[in-house]
Amino acid sequence: MVVKVYGPAYASPKRVMVCLVEKGIEFETVPVDLIKGDNRTPEFLKLQPFGAVPVIEDGDFTLFESRAIMRYYSEKFKSQGSDLLGKTIEERGVVEQWLEVEAQNFHPPIYDMTLHILFASALGFTADEKLIKDSEEKLGKVLDVYEERLSKTKYLGGDFFSLADLSHLPFTHYLVGPMKKEYMIRNRKHLSAWWDDISNRPSWKKVLHLSTTPFDE
Repeated sequence: MVVKVYGPAYASPKRVMVCLVEKGIEFETVPVDLIKGDNRTPEFLKLQPFGAVPVIEDGDFTLFESRAIMRYYSEKFKSQGSDLLGKTIEERGVVEQWLEVEAQNFHPPIYDMTLHILFASALGFTADEKLIKDSEEKLGKVLDVYEERLSKTKYLGGDFFSLADLSHLPFTHYLVGPMKKEYMIRNRKHLSAWWDDISNRPSWKKVLHLSTTPFDE
């Protein structure tokens, strides 16, 4: 059964796609154009009542929220492909901890920066420069914590690549690319080495090839 991944060709669906590649799970993408309002159609709202992406369909099973999807497939196919959760309950706890840090501390400021720097014009609103500046300051403080963590371990969850690292790929990609704020990563030695490591994984390169957007060119 081929998994269907609904979403636009940017941001969080890539997070799910990398997970599926790492686990060796076959999938196909179903485009959802948020700017045109595809996520507000009655058909899509049956899959995701809040109109958010991504969503997966796996036979008769439907699931939304990217981190929930990643956890689901990492657990369901734990013995297949890359171990993204850890081998012990302690390792799993640390991975979950840093995955929550990504969701609660890293994602909010970088999402606001991405929205206002890259998508304000397409979405029809004026970028808020003060919000961008404040968000960059907040993100910088989070990255300082990451730098300290990565001075002690190779990856955020420990000495193995996990969901905690994988979940950072889509938005950090925009930070160092089209947002032209690569210095936020490069000015932090351990963070820079970590980014070079995870962004060169074959799974990420494959997903970038499958889901090229104007910002990736």
